[in-house]
Amino acid sequence: MRISATALRRIRRVGLWSAVVAVVVAMAASGFALWSVRHPFPTTDGELRLAGLTAPVTVLRDGNGIPQIYAENEDDLFRAQGYVHAQDRFWEMDLRRHITAGRLAEMFGPDQVETDVFVRTLGWREAARAEWDRLSPDARRRLLSYAAGVNAWIEANGGRDAHRGKALQYSVLAVLSPGYRVEPWDPVDSVAWLKAMAWDLVGNLWQEINRAAVVLEGRSRTQAEELYPAYPSEAHQPIVPMEPAAGPEAEPRRSTPVGGLSPDDLEQARDGLETLRRAAASLPEPVRPGGPGTGSNSWVVAGARTASGAPILVNDPHLAPSLPGVWYQLGLHCDCGYRVAGFSFAGMPGVVIGHNERIAWGLTNLPTDVTDLYLERLDGDRYAVGDQWRPLAVREERISVAGESARTVRIRHTRHGPLLSDAFGQLRDIGAKPPLGPDGAPAETAQPAPGAGYAVALAWTALEPGRSIEALFAVNQARNWADFRAATALFDSPAQNFVYADVDGNIGYQAAGSVPVRGAGDGRWLSPGWDPAYDWTGRLPFAELPHLFNPEGGVIVTANQAVTAPDSRRWLTADWSYGYRSDRIGDLLAESAGRRLDLADMERMLTDDRNGLAPELVPALLAVPADRLGGGPSAGRDLLRDWDFRQPADCADGGAGCRSSAAAAFFNATWRHLLAGVFDELPEHEPPLGDDRWFVVVARLLDQPDASWWDRQETGQVERRDDMLAAAMRAAHEELTAAQGDEPDGWRWGRAHTLTPRDQSFGVSGVGAVEWLFNHDPVPVSGGTDAVNATAWNAADGYEVTELPSMRMAVDLADLNAARWVQVTGNSGHAYHPHHTDQLDVWRTGRMLRWYWLRADIEAAAEDTLTLRP
Repeated sequence: MRISATALRRIRRVGLWSAVVAVVVAMAASGFALWSVRHPFPTTDGELRLAGLTAPVTVLRDGNGIPQIYAENEDDLFRAQGYVHAQDRFWEMDLRRHITAGRLAEMFGPDQVETDVFVRTLGWREAARAEWDRLSPDARRRLLSYAAGVNAWIEANGGRDAHRGKALQYSVLAVLSPGYRVEPWDPVDSVAWLKAMAWDLVGNLWQEINRAAVVLEGRSRTQAEELYPAYPSEAHQPIVPMEPAAGPEAEPRRSTPVGGLSPDDLEQARDGLETLRRAAASLPEPVRPGGPGTGSNSWVVAGARTASGAPILVNDPHLAPSLPGVWYQLGLHCDCGYRVAGFSFAGMPGVVIGHNERIAWGLTNLPTDVTDLYLERLDGDRYAVGDQWRPLAVREERISVAGESARTVRIRHTRHGPLLSDAFGQLRDIGAKPPLGPDGAPAETAQPAPGAGYAVALAWTALEPGRSIEALFAVNQARNWADFRAATALFDSPAQNFVYADVDGNIGYQAAGSVPVRGAGDGRWLSPGWDPAYDWTGRLPFAELPHLFNPEGGVIVTANQAVTAPDSRRWLTADWSYGYRSDRIGDLLAESAGRRLDLADMERMLTDDRNGLAPELVPALLAVPADRLGGGPSAGRDLLRDWDFRQPADCADGGAGCRSSAAAAFFNATWRHLLAGVFDELPEHEPPLGDDRWFVVVARLLDQPDASWWDRQETGQVERRDDMLAAAMRAAHEELTAAQGDEPDGWRWGRAHTLTPRDQSFGVSGVGAVEWLFNHDPVPVSGGTDAVNATAWNAADGYEVTELPSMRMAVDLADLNAARWVQVTGNSGHAYHPHHTDQLDVWRTGRMLRWYWLRADIEAAAEDTLTLRP
């Protein structure tokens, strides 16, 4: 989650940013720079006092600054975790809580008000407060202890004064917002971050908007469906091939697979939906759902197929890059029995993904459809339900603004959820004229007499109070499969695929999360809010969510592919990832069927960079007659002959990987130009992004050489498949020649495909001197969109990495002390700290770090020992 570049560029008021640049230049030119950078670095060796402890706590940090915390009781353990998180990541924590509370304008001024209004309309903080009320006493106690540790660190480092010893970013913030004061940490701050993560993983909302946008651009609903093809279930095995057991009373819970508004209604709704689409596309990054590549890989292999004879579990969640990375590695060890290690979120107690002494677990996004957009009919502060009018729920909120007076906003809700059309000026004209037919009624729905206007409401499961953070505490402590399932039953949002392995040799899978049951409609199209037939009628019971335990074959793979078969009685979504990554992982495991697998095998599989589309597209490219290309493009195309479809960033001089890297550069450039040429008539703000959905769309069009999509209407000619393939290869050759030289053999994928770790706030300011201060230089990376090594890029914008494996881990349950892990950047959030980006090269080159579990080995590897005393 980052503040949007667009929004921060708006902050570039001449006087303020001139002052900021002057501060940066002065720091760079003086000894003050060294003091400003290093002063916030935490004390990690020796002794410190931590008020509220009941006994000493030991914090051992290894050569990568990864802490292992040892305490005598739970209260001390979580108090120490809060303190340690704050030592390394307090700026990130402070920024995150302002994002989730809709309070960025307090830090960055009036240009963040629109973002704050949107977040407040969504109600993340309200939902987190309600969630706090549902948590058990044990969960609250852990959150309170954690908050006490954070607050102890705040008091020890300047108190509420933001500019005394906390982080380098506060030195810049002092110019923009000199009156900013740090508030104490509240336990609700911790709960709220899961709401932001849930929003980041809501992809189906975007697709619902985009389907309507295609129709609004003049395409038919059938053509829109061609761009969102049905999941190819005949070619891809679901995670759970059989239905979970259900009692005789269980009713089928499939939603009706029809859209809410007819094509005619969508046409008449053009103005309102076009406004909605544009506003959604312009949302700032902290409140924008994830883009292409959002997903994850995980798999677990039973002991019958491993060298150790015990299960191996592997995981690598795919998220947007940031600096620091989203994860914080640590171990929590308590004499009370709470012993766990893994990846945490700074700002939340416990561990999200990892292992204890009995089990290991991993997570991938479960892309269930948990949102719906409803077109609501309004009359002032009333909305229509059937043949009645009900009052909107209304609340007022005050938004404080740095340097200006506060704003007051009204937030309105229907029974479905908040009115998004109140959150942005661009949406407020949605009711300017009725967006439906003259009789005001979509096909097969009844509606009252015309009213004053229309608005758009969001139904989203994450806005209902849940217990996800409590579920994670329970997973941390699970001892067996029964404990694990009981823990995941508490998990609400974001919906996730949980994979499991234990030291007794068992493996398992559990779908977890709040999944709505719809009446009419299947969630793919905007629904009429006034028709109760389209309301959600309940949630799928946990007992009916898909799961596996010790499946025949001894392998479970989750990579956001379909969980169940298309004829399942349980409707989850129509918008799965299309199975390229899961198939490739399955193929790699199948290729190893003749031998037993170990952690080194898993490490290689995690960084497999084979392009999933290439086997389908390359033959078509090679079949284009040479006379349509010309000499130069033909030389580029020759790289594709005998290409192994791998995508290494670079290669050793003269090595076999050189041709693969050159071919990958040409293929991906061709792919980008092909999408831009073929789908140039799509909405301007919704171009083809090049993810696996587009793999399927184009692969199907290859069998239709005369399909209308191939034709570019503005040329006055009729283009067919080979015309567009040839044009894309010519454009790719021209691009690469200009960028990398005339010799195709010298092209390299990594010169185009780069990762730039950026600070989540000032690193996207648009001010060169400030970005220089906080960002890392670009680095070349292997892989690509929907490869196993999923370093995704947006085909509409270029080749820079937009989503990536945010961490990688592999755990052999035979020897927890031999586990491996790595994250993208490093554990420290302090710019220029030795552990700020010390894992980047390890991650980039496909290696992993040793992840010790036994205290003797942790002590032997420790470079710093900090004792926290009462």
